[in-house]
Amino acid sequence: MKNTPFTEKHIALGAKMAAFAGYNMPISYTGINDEHQAVRTNAGVFDVSHMGEFILKGEHALDLIQRVTSNDASKLTAGKAQYSCLPNNEGGIVDDLLVYCIEENKVYMLVVNASNIEKDWNWISQFNTNNVEMHNISDKTCLLAIQGPNATSMLQPLTDVDLVNMKYYTFAKGTFAGVPNVVISATGYTGAGGIEIYFEDTDGAADKIWEAIFATGGPKGLKPIGLGARDTLRLEMGFCLYGNDIDDTTSPMEAGLGWITKFTKPFTSSEIFAKQKAEGVTKKLVGFEMVDKGIPRHDYEIKDAAGNVIGRVTSGTQSPSMQKAIGLGYVNTPFAAQDTEIFIAVRDKALKAKVVKVPFLS
Repeated sequence: MKNTPFTEKHIALGAKMAAFAGYNMPISYTGINDEHQAVRTNAGVFDVSHMGEFILKGEHALDLIQRVTSNDASKLTAGKAQYSCLPNNEGGIVDDLLVYCIEENKVYMLVVNASNIEKDWNWISQFNTNNVEMHNISDKTCLLAIQGPNATSMLQPLTDVDLVNMKYYTFAKGTFAGVPNVVISATGYTGAGGIEIYFEDTDGAADKIWEAIFATGGPKGLKPIGLGARDTLRLEMGFCLYGNDIDDTTSPMEAGLGWITKFTKPFTSSEIFAKQKAEGVTKKLVGFEMVDKGIPRHDYEIKDAAGNVIGRVTSGTQSPSMQKAIGLGYVNTPFAAQDTEIFIAVRDKALKAKVVKVPFLS
């Protein structure tokens, strides 16, 4: 199992650790509900250094990205980022990712899911027919996500970059906590605001940044947060988790990701998606709230009133913010309309639920 530069700090803080994507990662410290509320109401720090980062360089870098991603990366100017996905050839999704434009038409950073690093690298490489310079910098890149409504004001003393006024999905490179060349990005997967910072752990940078963040934010209630709360936070926003809500068999059109599927250029499976857009899809990813008491879990069957299986749950939890059970799942399209009554098969019972609009939190 791999460690991040912060693993010993998590253990020292009493984190409950578990294997995730080949890394020894913190699942929780003081409890998922407590950590969840800290991020929603104040600020918290996630170690997400297990994520993957690739640098693509050269005059054909943009062309390669355009051919393998669903979104239109030509819209990106230096200092802007974009959510996208890597479609496969059969209309499914290899991975979802972020595309960062470092230098327009020349240098880009792709940020991919930890469990898909090798898969994504191999997938993109097979389309690299014009000798784009590719570097897998995953193992040497640290990534901390500092999320929450007070995150930017809390961390502003650590950098000259204007964190408070940084627009969503933009980034800047600067000095942070005395460490140069830190990419500071107004992104994150919690819906609570905040930043993510990318840096290389040279000359003790990881220790320096971690200590500075907690020295500055700790007295103001900043807390370390585990992957458990990261999951409940993203689910309340209706954000997809690769391997649960999207995978090699689901299309972005089915997953409600039509907004990152742009037909301004050809890309893998673009003809399949264009047909789905024109003709409609047979299943859709929906959000739902439980009406009856019970927690929906991944892979539970979704049924209609007559007991017919009409889909399956992809993600589910007891929402700490809403104090009710919520979930995401694919259902046959006729059952995807808001307020449709559906039933979740929990053990030998069919528990009532209803389709609702996502994000669950407005």
